[in-house]
Amino acid sequence: MKKQIGELAFKLAGVKYHIEPNVLEDKQVIIGFEHTTMMDAVLSIALFQIHGIKIHTLIKKELFKGPFKPLLEGIGGIAVDRHSNQDIVSQMVDEFKSHDQFNLVIAPEATRAKNGEERRPIRTGFWHIAKAAGVPIVFLFVNQKTKQGGIFGKIYPSDLDKDLAQIKALYKEHTGLDIVIPEPKN
Repeated sequence: MKKQIGELAFKLAGVKYHIEPNVLEDKQVIIGFEHTTMMDAVLSIALFQIHGIKIHTLIKKELFKGPFKPLLEGIGGIAVDRHSNQDIVSQMVDEFKSHDQFNLVIAPEATRAKNGEERRPIRTGFWHIAKAAGVPIVFLFVNQKTKQGGIFGKIYPSDLDKDLAQIKALYKEHTGLDIVIPEPKN
């Protein structure tokens, strides 16, 4: 039934999807662009439902209240206190270690400004989590302009600046999306 609901979401949105074979592993950090509307998140969840992939995602703890709590937990939400000094990277490494299969999905923040015009560099927490956990970074996309979406590739993190440049180039080549990355620190 989850598969049919997921396929219905894509049909209603008019978006076609594709997952490259042999990309997904038992454990990975999956990043997604563009995250411009709530519909991007809905389609991402639908894609995982269609393929029977259990996911987890970091969600601000303030949303885990009342009737939303069981729903967010049901879709694999992990409550995060963004104002805490807790080390989220270490927490996620522990999660990867304690599961035989673990898919952490992250839409890097700052992909667009609140006014929708100014585009700021993505945040790199996803890279630090993947590197520390020793898992690949897998690429997910939804492009509302082209009505395409899916999973198209992966890298194994090694050098932050080089990996970010490669991620930017791969997204541009495979999806037409132009993500903004931070300036190299070297």
